[in-house]
Amino acid sequence: MKQLGLLLIIIGFLFNNHVIAQDELNVLATGNNNWLYFSDVSNSLYNYLSGQAYELLEKRARQTAKLNSLSEWQSRQEWLKETFADVFGPFPEKTPLNAKILRTIDKENFKIEHIVFESRPGFFVTSSLFLPKKRKGKLPVIIYCSGHSAEAYRSAPYQQSILNLVQKGFIVFAFDPVGQGERMEYPDPETGKSKLGGPTREHSYAGAQAFITGSSQAGYMAWDGIRAVDYLLTRKEVDTERIGITGRSGGGTQSAYISALDDRIYAAAPECYITNLTRVFQAIGPQDGEQNLFNGILRGLDHPDFLTVRAPKPALMITTTNDFFSIQGARETAREVSSVYKAYDKPENFSMVEDIEGHASTKKNREAMYAFFQKHLNNPGDPNDEEIVLLTEEELRVTPTGQISSSLNSETVYSLNRKEAEKLLDKLNLSRETEDEHISSIIQSAKTLSGYRQPGDPGEPLFTGSIQRNGYLIEKYFIYGEGDYPLPYLLFIPENRNNKMLIYLHPFSKATEAAEGGEIEWFARNGTTVLAPDMVGLGETGPGNYRGDAYIDGISYNLWFASMLIGRSIVGIRAGDVNRLVMLMERKLKPAEIYGFARGNMAPVLLHAAVFNPSFSGIAVVETFSSYQSIVLSHFYNPAFIHSAVPGSLKAYDLPDLAAALAPKKLLILNVTDAAGEKMDAENVQKELSVINKVYSAKNAGENLNILSVEDVNEMQVQLREWIK
Repeated sequence: MKQLGLLLIIIGFLFNNHVIAQDELNVLATGNNNWLYFSDVSNSLYNYLSGQAYELLEKRARQTAKLNSLSEWQSRQEWLKETFADVFGPFPEKTPLNAKILRTIDKENFKIEHIVFESRPGFFVTSSLFLPKKRKGKLPVIIYCSGHSAEAYRSAPYQQSILNLVQKGFIVFAFDPVGQGERMEYPDPETGKSKLGGPTREHSYAGAQAFITGSSQAGYMAWDGIRAVDYLLTRKEVDTERIGITGRSGGGTQSAYISALDDRIYAAAPECYITNLTRVFQAIGPQDGEQNLFNGILRGLDHPDFLTVRAPKPALMITTTNDFFSIQGARETAREVSSVYKAYDKPENFSMVEDIEGHASTKKNREAMYAFFQKHLNNPGDPNDEEIVLLTEEELRVTPTGQISSSLNSETVYSLNRKEAEKLLDKLNLSRETEDEHISSIIQSAKTLSGYRQPGDPGEPLFTGSIQRNGYLIEKYFIYGEGDYPLPYLLFIPENRNNKMLIYLHPFSKATEAAEGGEIEWFARNGTTVLAPDMVGLGETGPGNYRGDAYIDGISYNLWFASMLIGRSIVGIRAGDVNRLVMLMERKLKPAEIYGFARGNMAPVLLHAAVFNPSFSGIAVVETFSSYQSIVLSHFYNPAFIHSAVPGSLKAYDLPDLAAALAPKKLLILNVTDAAGEKMDAENVQKELSVINKVYSAKNAGENLNILSVEDVNEMQVQLREWIK
C-alpha cells in the first residue's frame, strides 16, 4: 500500500507539473493573470461566424419586410426559383427510371409494392408504394419523406402517419433517403450498421466532399424526390393533380426542399423542421450536410423561402413548442410567409399548427396533417388518428439483402461526386497548361472561394507576461483577429538573433511544440525569432462548446458548414489572421526575412496566406495532405482535414496550385500524406504535386524547391537548416 501511495504521489506530481508547464504558456489565462473579458474565448470561431450570419440574415429580413404588393412578391418568387436552381444544382438530365416492382405485400385493406428506381444511372432508390384496396378512380398521393432514422420510413412513428393516410384513402409513396433504410452508403457487413455511426454522419461525410466540388448533399437528395414525382406520374392509380408531400425532422427538410423545387407538388406539410436560420444559429447551430445549401445565407436564402416560392399553393407548417428547431423562429417564419399568401388573396391556403412536445410527432399534429391533405387534395373523411398494426421488418424489406450496396451494387453520393470531381480536375489540368494565366487566375479564385479578407491595421499588441529560458526569452501577447476575438501568441526571442523571423503554425495549439526541447526551441536556438499563435478555434481560442449532429472523430463538420453558409471558410479566416500577424512583425520587429512553417492541417492555411502576401521569403510544410483532390477522390478520408478545406475550391484550384504560385520563393514540403493521413510514396507524391515542379522549373527556381521524405527528426532538421539559411 505504501508503494502504491508513493506511486500515486509521483504520478500526481508529474501530472501537475505538466499542467503547470502548459498553463505557463497560456496568454489569456495563466496563474493569477486571467482575462475575464475572454471567459467565452473558446467559442470565438462559432461566435464570429454567427455574427456574420446574423448580419446577412438581417439584410435579407429588411428586404422582405419591404415587400407588399403581389407583383413584388412574384418578382421575389421568380428570383427564388432561379436561385434555388443554382444552389441545389445543376441538376442532371432526366434519365430512364428503370423502375422495378421487386415484391408485393398483400394486407387486408391495402397492398404494398416495393419498388426500386434509378434517380440517376446506377443510383438506386428503394421505395414502397402503399395502395388502398377500396378505391374508385384515381386517388391523391402523399410522398412521405423520412427523418434521420436508420430504418427510414419503417420506424414506428413514421408508420403511424403512413398507415393512417392509407386508411383514409391516400396512396402513399415512401422512399429511402441516402444513408438511411436500405440505402446505407457506408455499411459495415459485420454489424449491419453504418461505419460512420448513423444518417447525419453519412450525410455530412459525403456532403463535405460534395461541397468541395461546389455541389451539395441537399442537391443529391432533393433530386431523388423530384424523380419520385416522375415515377408517380407513370402510375395509372395516381391523380397527378393531387400530389402532396410531408415528412418530419430530416423528412421535413426534404419535403420543404422538394416542394420548393417541383411545381407538380400541390400541397406541402413539412413537420418539425421549418424555423429560421437566425434562431438556428442562436439555438442549435447549423445541422448535418443535408440541411445546408451551398453559400445559402450569402445568397440571401432562409427557411421562409421554401414556402414563399410555392405560394399560393397550400402549405402547412407542423411544429412543436419544445422542438430544438426553435418555435420562435417558426412563428416568425409563419408571419413572413402569411404575407405572400395574403398578397395572393389566399390566406386560407397557409396555416401553422403547433403542439406542446419536443422533437416528435403528436396526435394533434398528425390529425392536423390528415385534415390539411383531406381538404386541399379533395379527399374528405375522418381526420382522427387511428390505431394501426405495425408492419414487420420483413414486410417492409424492399431488396433481397435489405441493402442496395449488396443487392444492387448501387452508386453512392461519394461515387457520383467523384465523377463530377474528375471532370473538374480535367478542366483544372487543362488550365495548368497555360502556367502564367493559370497562376494569376487561381490567386483571385482562392481569395474569393476561401472568403479571404485583406487584413487591416493589426493595432498594438497587448503584453501579458514572459518566461526566461536558457538562450531565449518567451514573451506573451495577443492582438485582435479579423473579428472581435483575440489572437494569443508566443514570441520566442533568441539571445543571438539572425534578423530572420518565422511564423509557426501547429494544428493543436501554440504550446504543443513550445516546451523546452520542442521544435520551436530548435528554431530559436538557431537564432530565428519565432511567433507561434493560436489560430481562432484552436488552443486557448477553441474548440468551443459547439459540436453539432455531425461530430466525426472529434471534428465538428457543422462548424465548417457554418462558414460555408456565409461564403467564408475557416482556412480563409485563419489565413487573414496569419497575414495580420505578419504585418505586425514587419512593423514591430522589422526582420530582414519572414518565413512560415506549418504542420499537418495548418499547411493549407499557410499556403493561402503566403500566396496572398508577398512578404514571405519562403514556407515549409510538414506532414500535410497532398490536395483537396485527394479528399474528394477517397472513399474514406481523415475527418481532421475538413476544417482545412475550401468549399467549391476544385472548381478553380487545388493546394498544389497555391504551392506552385509561390515560385520562385523557397518552398520545402516534407512527408506528404494521402487523404487518410498515411505517408505517400514518392511516385504518387510526384504525380499529385507535378504542377509545383513544372512551375518552379519554368521560373528557373528549381533550387528553391524541395519535396522530400525524411525518416527522423535529425534528417528533418538538416533540411530545415538548409531551407532557412
